[in-house]
Amino acid sequence: MPGLGTSFGRGAMTNHWIDVKNADAILIMGSNAAENHPIAFKWVEVARERGAVLISVDPRFTRTSALADIYAPMRSGADIAFLGGMINHVLANNLFQREYVVEYTNAAFLLDPAFGFKDGYFSGWDPAKKTYDRATWKFQLEADGTPKQDKSLKDPNTVFQRLKRHFGRYTPEMVERVCGTPRADFLKVADAFARTGAPDRAGTIMYAMGWTQHSKATQLIRTAAILQLLLGNIGVAGGGVNALRGLSNVQGSTDMALLFHILPGYLGTPTRANHPTLQEYLDKETPKTGYWVNKPKFFVSLLKAWYGEAARKDNEFAYQYLPKNSGNYSHMDLFEAMYAGKIKGFVVTGQNPAVSGPNSSLERKALERLEWLVVRDLFETETAAFWKGPGVDPAKVATEVFLLPSATHLEREGTYTNSGRWLQWKWKAVEPPGDARSDAWFANQLAVRLKKLYADSKAPKDQPVLALTWGYGASDEPDLEKVLAEVNGYTVADGKPVKSFAFLTDDGSTACGNWIYSGVFPAEGQNRAKSRKADPPESLGLNLGWGFSWPVNRRVLYNRASADPRGKPWNGERALIWWDPEGELPGGKKGKWVGKDVPDFRPDLAPEVKGGGNPFIMRADGKGGLWAPLVEGPFPEHYEPVESPVRNLLSPTQSNPLAAIYKADLDRLGDPKDFPIVATTYRLTEHMHTGSITRNLPWLVELMPSLFCEMSRELAAEKGIQNGDPVVVRSARGEVRAVAYVTGRIRPFKLAGRVVHQVGIPWHWGFMGMAKGDSANLLTPHVGDANTRIQESKAFLVDVRKA
Repeated sequence: MPGLGTSFGRGAMTNHWIDVKNADAILIMGSNAAENHPIAFKWVEVARERGAVLISVDPRFTRTSALADIYAPMRSGADIAFLGGMINHVLANNLFQREYVVEYTNAAFLLDPAFGFKDGYFSGWDPAKKTYDRATWKFQLEADGTPKQDKSLKDPNTVFQRLKRHFGRYTPEMVERVCGTPRADFLKVADAFARTGAPDRAGTIMYAMGWTQHSKATQLIRTAAILQLLLGNIGVAGGGVNALRGLSNVQGSTDMALLFHILPGYLGTPTRANHPTLQEYLDKETPKTGYWVNKPKFFVSLLKAWYGEAARKDNEFAYQYLPKNSGNYSHMDLFEAMYAGKIKGFVVTGQNPAVSGPNSSLERKALERLEWLVVRDLFETETAAFWKGPGVDPAKVATEVFLLPSATHLEREGTYTNSGRWLQWKWKAVEPPGDARSDAWFANQLAVRLKKLYADSKAPKDQPVLALTWGYGASDEPDLEKVLAEVNGYTVADGKPVKSFAFLTDDGSTACGNWIYSGVFPAEGQNRAKSRKADPPESLGLNLGWGFSWPVNRRVLYNRASADPRGKPWNGERALIWWDPEGELPGGKKGKWVGKDVPDFRPDLAPEVKGGGNPFIMRADGKGGLWAPLVEGPFPEHYEPVESPVRNLLSPTQSNPLAAIYKADLDRLGDPKDFPIVATTYRLTEHMHTGSITRNLPWLVELMPSLFCEMSRELAAEKGIQNGDPVVVRSARGEVRAVAYVTGRIRPFKLAGRVVHQVGIPWHWGFMGMAKGDSANLLTPHVGDANTRIQESKAFLVDVRKA
């Protein structure tokens, strides 16, 4: 998550599920947590029993809204305007936590006076190249190279004053005009959450795909990060910006580099153009300050874990065996390349893109242009069966499809990493039936058989496969504890586990498959993911003895910020760590950080010494980033979705000027004259993702049998639609048939004097399984965020008519 990573130093959920119970205010936006995370939502209920206020901001009155103390409606795609209004409210009314902001963020840093913002663009915009020259995006520097500061925050060039001017336009009146949120409702939200700016209070923000699936998603999350830094809600119990993962191991798959642009542990993937040698990679990608100065140790240890004896100092530790990026390989880019005939084969495991992918018509058509396709799943999914889907003539599809039966999560063991970064070992409940095999079996067999096929090859292109270390047991099912031990890291000379990433080196003497997980297997036979010692219910719920949380079992990231600059907890009742001048270190030296959590800080660094007040150790300056440049700029700015029925009221720049917009013949954008209604997609408790499992279970099909379109009574009346009528929902890319769900849970928005309607459509259906229906993604566009390329599925344009 670059929005969190740029702001704080890491892209992960800052706190953990149980810690939500410690919050005094809980803002849920971009998520319907009560429906999509019903078990974890118990901690929200515990917080409310303590007196916490629950706030729901959503285009629909959801199951979360029904439990909330405050509900505010907001049009999809206007979140930055809403959060920007909250930032303006905090700054204009002096509700920020001043000492926290001055000492722990870059608010006091002085910016280049030439930096500016006008008409929706920051200084340096090149309209011809559609890029920014960042020459003015910098701090004024002292002679020693550190940023100049004004801790009074009065200098007009401080980050604080620039931020205040930037968001000064986001008044309650502007929020109402842009978001459709009544001014009174907005102020209820802003007032309630701003109260957490007091040192003895804490507020948390919970979000999910309702925030990430936008063309300015990264900047949206940045806006939340700025708000929380201003209120002093980062690094404290009950605080944070917390991304809710949709599956139990989405965090783990990200940590282990499922995404193309990172290697395990968030080490950037080398590129062919910029990193031709290992030394050039390390020189360009290693900062001079902050904890990332240790990147060479993590990177070289990763190469040793992968290539073993073949990774030596005299051959750049086999760096040339590592594939280099030469393009963008994110989801939509891959399918665009596939559609263009540039990809021959595709292996799909744990996904069903024929339903989940945006602009599904294009993505299904792209599958027809493959030579071969491998799908591993429990049932024949729409992806596996694309060749016999609606409108497809199987005789004209040349793709060879292999469908391999997979085991469920109950039929395999191993570690799972939850949203809060906790690694927990899960034991196998039952054996998989018939020929079904686990993911680990598939990966192991693929590697073993490829190595056997290439065993006698002398071709340079085959050597990376042959050099790959692969010793996870002789049986078909690999020994996953051996995998975890390699991920943890070990000393090459004797194969013994390292205790943590602090023991990794860059000389080839250590190997480590993922430095952030180092410490989960600190000694032979000691798998901390299997630990099951819980804290008493009346505690903060850190549960250091339950599982293992990366990094080094730390439960709340940036927890140095839970104590004031002198090392005393802001809130003694919810203290995480504090400075003990009499605490004894190894060797007899006194003075260390102690407490209930593992310090996210050097344990012997006293508050008064240089760096002793820098909680955000993964950032080069150690400060929270109120100012933090991303592709579109160093401050977030509201832009309309790429498809929007209204003009941008905050600037003449309509949509994110750097949004990824694809242009194949099936990539079409809708005109609001033809498609005047805002649509959003969402999930249901009764079904899971693409429904490939749940639509094959009779009891869940009975609960939620068919696709529906949720609409207001006012829109239904305009269209002559009754509740339960069959309707057609149409976008520029396709149409779906659904059942009309006419309800008061969704209402028209008044935007700058005009009425705009919105509808909602769940996306669990497809043409396979017991319950068949159209996929909502037949409607969504191939439009992506400028930083991540995630699709804009939460705000696009449609029209609705009675079928």
